[in-house]
Amino acid sequence: MQITLKPEHEIFIQTQLAQGNYQSADELLSQALNLLQRQQDYEQWMSETRQKIADGVAALERGEATDGDVVIAQLRDRLHQTDVS
Repeated sequence: MQITLKPEHEIFIQTQLAQGNYQSADELLSQALNLLQRQQDYEQWMSETRQKIADGVAALERGEATDGDVVIAQLRDRLHQTDVS
């Protein structure tokens, strides 16, 4: 695959290589792509989390709430079951 870079991107890569931050352009691009993937994963997680929060708020508005003490007790039970297993 051939890639044509904008002049400012090529300068950035050459500067990073000259500063010794990367051993090769391939290493720099690999790191950049890894960061892009992590950003996309984070954005997906944020979208899912926002939806879960919206679902929870909607459930609360419908009166479908669970008492906090009950939730804590359930969490303790789960933790205890994990410790015993």
